[in-house]
Amino acid sequence: MRLFTAIELNEDARQAIAVEQKRIAGVLGRAAAASLKWIQPERMHLTLVFLGEIEEAHTPAVIDAMGEEIDEVKPFAIVFAGLGVFPPHRAPRVLWLGLSTGAAEAIELQQHVAERLSPTGVTIEERAFHPHLTMARWREGRNADRRRIAAADQGAEVARIDVGAVTLYQSRLSSSGPAYTVLARAPLAGRTWRGA
Repeated sequence: MRLFTAIELNEDARQAIAVEQKRIAGVLGRAAAASLKWIQPERMHLTLVFLGEIEEAHTPAVIDAMGEEIDEVKPFAIVFAGLGVFPPHRAPRVLWLGLSTGAAEAIELQQHVAERLSPTGVTIEERAFHPHLTMARWREGRNADRRRIAAADQGAEVARIDVGAVTLYQSRLSSSGPAYTVLARAPLAGRTWRGA
């Protein structure tokens, strides 16, 4: 079972980010924009911990862990602004939207989620967490794409969300793209989750 934890976006944020995708595509021009595979609004989220393929035996413990309140972190706001690419050198593969507000809180939240999941027997990536929202992936990136993205970056606020929970998703891959199923939600301190 393929699992990950993430911060959900509301519909207003999804639509605002979709508008930003169209703006970027327009700035890049037809040929450069066509080399990108854009993330559809309904599939947008801010990944905290990607678990990957998990053995069925570990799944109940992961679901239980992500069904309990995260009382170490209070609800907080995120403002999405600023474009970037991964990897930081060589031809880019991922176009992302950064955080101008809420990055420190997102990093703290990611650390608590990783600590909570460690005892369940799953492997947690140890590389540094860089909070971002993936907007697109290059089919075949070129170094010039990095310069084009830098030129397209206005640094302006794109969307704002209030973070009140972390969601555990199952991801099923198919030729039409991934499909996500919610398995559990962990509300932040003092919040009762009422749904998206």
